[in-house]
Amino acid sequence: MNDNLGKVLVVGAGLAGSEAAMYLAKRGVEVVLVENKTLKRNPSQKINDFAELVCTNSLKSKEPSSGHGVLKYGMNGLGSLVLESGYEAQVPAGDALAVDREKFSSIITQKLRNHENITVIEAEVENPLEMMKEHGCEHVIVATGPLTTEKLSNWIVENVGKEDFYFYDAIAPVVDADSLDYSKLYFKDRHKEADESADYLNAPMNEEQYYAFIEELRNADKVPAQSFEEYKFFEACLPVDLMAERGVDTPRFSCMKPIGLRMEDGTEPFAVVQLRKENLLGSAFNLVGFQTRLTYKEQLRVFRMIPGFEKASFPHLGSVHRNSFLNSAKLLKSDLSSREFPCMSFAGQITGVEGYTESSSMGLYVAMQVYRKLQGKETIEFPKETAIGALVNYIMTAPKPVPSNINFGLMPTVALNKEQRKNPKRKKFKKQLASQRAREAFDEITEIDKDLFW
Repeated sequence: MNDNLGKVLVVGAGLAGSEAAMYLAKRGVEVVLVENKTLKRNPSQKINDFAELVCTNSLKSKEPSSGHGVLKYGMNGLGSLVLESGYEAQVPAGDALAVDREKFSSIITQKLRNHENITVIEAEVENPLEMMKEHGCEHVIVATGPLTTEKLSNWIVENVGKEDFYFYDAIAPVVDADSLDYSKLYFKDRHKEADESADYLNAPMNEEQYYAFIEELRNADKVPAQSFEEYKFFEACLPVDLMAERGVDTPRFSCMKPIGLRMEDGTEPFAVVQLRKENLLGSAFNLVGFQTRLTYKEQLRVFRMIPGFEKASFPHLGSVHRNSFLNSAKLLKSDLSSREFPCMSFAGQITGVEGYTESSSMGLYVAMQVYRKLQGKETIEFPKETAIGALVNYIMTAPKPVPSNINFGLMPTVALNKEQRKNPKRKKFKKQLASQRAREAFDEITEIDKDLFW
């Protein structure tokens, strides 16, 4: 350990906190990592290990020309613990990086607990600045994400900012593979030939089955929001029952779309429920896109209407949880440090990004900036052409704080010449150009300081 680099307190061992702790520890910074879930789990948490994936087991696309692929390029350049561990715990999921959740969290936990520069403390943080001083740290990174405890939330509201400090998210259920009737299901990846080695299992519905299912989704009992709040959901991750309420055909054009999923007889079903393996053994499946507000009792009743689910059992049912996030544009600087308290930074979903890799990337970004500060150097601005830079720019300029995933819409527009605009595949071509530009822009900033990028 380099004693001259000081000491950093990281609050929260979720995805962003785990990334931040490992990034700094690898570079000789002494890290105190504080996590309270072993003392008291919140309703969304199921295991004691760090970096728990609560909503789904997917870390999204690996395709280089996708927004998530570009983001992974930057994360890899910063030495991402989450991606490294994700590949170690990978389960088949086509072009997506999906993981065995428990194995994934176990790997990350062991790496953090075994690192010589990381001290893990099990405690609930009420005042991060006081704990920072208590442990002799020069800086604190708050990475408690959407599951911030009530006491810490209250401190943040009272001392940092009161605007829009909540958001709701929903979790999809997990079904026991042995409880399914496979005579009504088929293995097939979208737009590929049917094959039992396919990564996705599909439950097809005809028109009558679909509309009967949607009717029950719309009318089923839901878990109400807290009495003093109203539900505010992230648009890209809406509960399937809320989609059904918006329009009877809405799910059929989103999570239940049948396109590219023809059955063995060559016909295309009216709608499809897709299942993705929850672990390598294939002993459980995640219902893709089926986040829900339904009560547990109603989930059992309604989801057993899905063909092949008549006797289904669910190791984990879906649920709704309250997310916490800041109005970063008003409260934070571009390096995601607090305007009010310069020695305190925020990382992960609490800053206003949405998604596993997005949260992880903000942990890496903040840790890099803190590392620069510990060295007495200026922070670095990431170009908006990079995925990480685009996310930071979004949360720092959004007129109203609404969490966002990474997407090319956050990056500067790629200009096409007249000939390129005539290309019928111009949309795909633009993504390829944007991804190439993003990688080149990221490579350029790695020349600033080689020690920052591994």
